[in-house]
Amino acid sequence: MARRQDDRGVAPYSRSLRVNQVLRQVVADELERLADADERLRLVTVTSVDTTADLRQATVYLSSLSDDAADALDARRVQVQRAVAHQTQLKRTPLLSFVQDPAVVNGNRIEDLIRHIHESDDAAGRAEVDGADDNYR
Repeated sequence: MARRQDDRGVAPYSRSLRVNQVLRQVVADELERLADADERLRLVTVTSVDTTADLRQATVYLSSLSDDAADALDARRVQVQRAVAHQTQLKRTPLLSFVQDPAVVNGNRIEDLIRHIHESDDAAGRAEVDGADDNYR
């Protein structure tokens, strides 16, 4: 059976995108298993994986990364890489590095700014209502 290709003769998904998806799933499953033994990894969620073009290195993006979780990941990195090697059919296992997802950090910052604006508006609205009450007295 031939692979489905688009009009340009390119496969519908590039290899690196497929590898990223497989790595994300394998790393997430392994971190879930490790979280049972190490509570520092309990709130760690893999948001995405980005591999280099030569597939030798992979950056694993996490939703949150406390100092304790970073220490635990550094200690368990070889174990996670071993799981990747056993569960994938790659010529070489990419060297994994773990970082906090900048999109999550920026999203949290925007939420905090919006929350602050709403709190300021609520406080200003209460002050106007309190001032109006003083006019009736």
